[in-house]
Amino acid sequence: MNEAAVILLAEDLDNDVVLIRRAFQRAGFTNLIKVVRDGEEAIAYLSGTGEYANRDEYPLPDLILLDLKMPKVGGFEVLQWLRRQPEIAGIPVVVLTTSDEITDVNRAYDLGANSFFVKPSDFENYANLAAIIREYWLKWVNLPQAYRLVPEENATSTR
Repeated sequence: MNEAAVILLAEDLDNDVVLIRRAFQRAGFTNLIKVVRDGEEAIAYLSGTGEYANRDEYPLPDLILLDLKMPKVGGFEVLQWLRRQPEIAGIPVVVLTTSDEITDVNRAYDLGANSFFVKPSDFENYANLAAIIREYWLKWVNLPQAYRLVPEENATSTR
């Protein structure tokens, strides 16, 4: 992943969205961050349905930051749904939530989360966490070439 990577932030709390955006700016993120406010919107975005049908405006993300406690459809259900979609199942998911319950950690990993972080309680630690996510997921990690299925006509190009 790189500076062109698209991030999907699934977060229902406005204050957390603002805090995350500011922390990521401080950490040097220049990536496009798309925000959905609940699990239902996350599934619609990822499936490209309804208002999210235009992939030029709503591109598939290269990384998902997923809150677990969201209205309508929760983060666990989004994660479970995502991992059942063969064409997008490989998109990395970083859980970013307030829960530090070991049962939530275990369940998230069992459902296919790639990382699990508890939301920090202050801005400075948010900025530190954003820097860690940026360094690891956008700079250092090597993902499989076909972490997302590529249509036949584009099979020689990668994201």
